Amino acid sequence: WKETKMTSATLAGRRALVTGGSRGIGAGIVRRLAADGAAVAFTYGASADEADKLVAELSADGAKAVAIQADSADPVQVANAVEQTVSALGGLDVLVNNAGTAYLAPIDEFPQEEFDRVVAINIGGVYSAIRAAVSHLGEGSRIINIGSINADRVPTGGTAVYAMTKGAVSSLTRGLARELGPRGITVNNVQPGPIATDMNPDEGEFADAVRQTTALGRYGHTSDIAAVVSFLAGPESGYVTGANWNVDGGFTA
Repeated sequence: WKETKMTSATLAGRRALVTGGSRGIGAGIVRRLAADGAAVAFTYGASADEADKLVAELSADGAKAVAIQADSADPVQVANAVEQTVSALGGLDVLVNNAGTAYLAPIDEFPQEEFDRVVAINIGGVYSAIRAAVSHLGEGSRIINIGSINADRVPTGGTAVYAMTKGAVSSLTRGLARELGPRGITVNNVQPGPIATDMNPDEGEFADAVRQTTALGRYGHTSDIAAVVSFLAGPESGYVTGANWNVDGGFTA
């Protein structure tokens, strides 16, 4: 199946920030939110060229897009990115916490500095963005975290620390859904399974093994994640909060 470009206006007037949005799943989310009518800012770490190309692509399509350099491991940079988004877009309605990283190694070989960075980005970055954004979010706003099915299932060794961080995102989602529900803000967690990206190609020996663990026998596309995010960002998902949505082709079935 090829990724198709979806266009609608279900998110017209909405202002969104996507962390880690210059490539992979993040870029797919940025493209879909923009196609559905939202004005979108996104952060990037070192991928300046990809970020500039994405802004140019979306601008050519008539969308409002802003790229902001920020290290998601740094709470100050994350908070500044939120403030820059509010300034550039005139407010904030949707926060998508997509930025993440992974380091895979057995526990007795896991470098402390890598542990600290994975936790700082995958947990700290999500926390910092929400903490900075929440004062700008009004009733009807959406917080959407991008976790991982590894929060529910860890089929291989060397994945424990990554899975731990994604389990934390799942728990944070549920806790904040309770906390922010009275303010009319929903908080949900999308948990991707095997998704084909440059960092996670759907070809090769490893991919052949992973493909067999899914019920559908194939990898997903970034557009599969983006479609769920767009729904959760839109007007029809107002009664969905505290949910962990596995988008995994039946990996956890």
